[in-house]
Amino acid sequence: MSAHNDLFDRAFGAFLFDMDGTVLNSIAAAERIWSAWAVRHGVDVEAFLPTIHGARAIDTINRLNLPGLDAEAQAAFITAAEIGDVEGIVEIPGAAAFLNQLPKDRWAMVTSAPRDLALRRMAAAGIPEPAVMITAEDVKAGKPDPAGYLLAAKRLGLEPAECLIFEDATVGIQAAEAAGASLVIITTTHQHPLETEHATLASYDAIRLQIDNDGLHLQPA
Repeated sequence: MSAHNDLFDRAFGAFLFDMDGTVLNSIAAAERIWSAWAVRHGVDVEAFLPTIHGARAIDTINRLNLPGLDAEAQAAFITAAEIGDVEGIVEIPGAAAFLNQLPKDRWAMVTSAPRDLALRRMAAAGIPEPAVMITAEDVKAGKPDPAGYLLAAKRLGLEPAECLIFEDATVGIQAAEAAGASLVIITTTHQHPLETEHATLASYDAIRLQIDNDGLHLQPA
């Protein structure tokens, strides 16, 4: 973990996790489906693929502003295709074991994926289902809007400032910052070094969890 001792020096009320790229890796499946869709709609695949990560499908499609396209229908098509293709989806190293240590009322998942897709991918990767899960259907505005993280904190009975958010994608990082929570960035799926002022973590095996009356504490492994 990068040197951010402030994360080790305080207790958190809860941890909030993004899903794709943060607790599981679905890049191969997502890029297979989105690449085929982009080709069909005359979209430059190489330029387009980096924009899909961390955002809701409806927001990704709307951003393209393609004429005559029913964005909701296309997003539903993408979701159905992704539910049907979970080949190669795996957990981020140590993620499932780390999540299983957390009390059910002390963590939540905040994902841009629809609920059915999120549950399918989590099952494929062996990720436990949280008691609180905020999905694409739960918010009117997706990441980088902080609505999802604000709602997760509220459902856990906490203020965002009491929470630590685990993220990986740019729009998710922006959402976490806007929510006013502390942030740690998972770098496992990043192909290039990330320049950030936030703490970074390559594997959950690099940290250990301590739970006491004050809350959740992170310590170096």
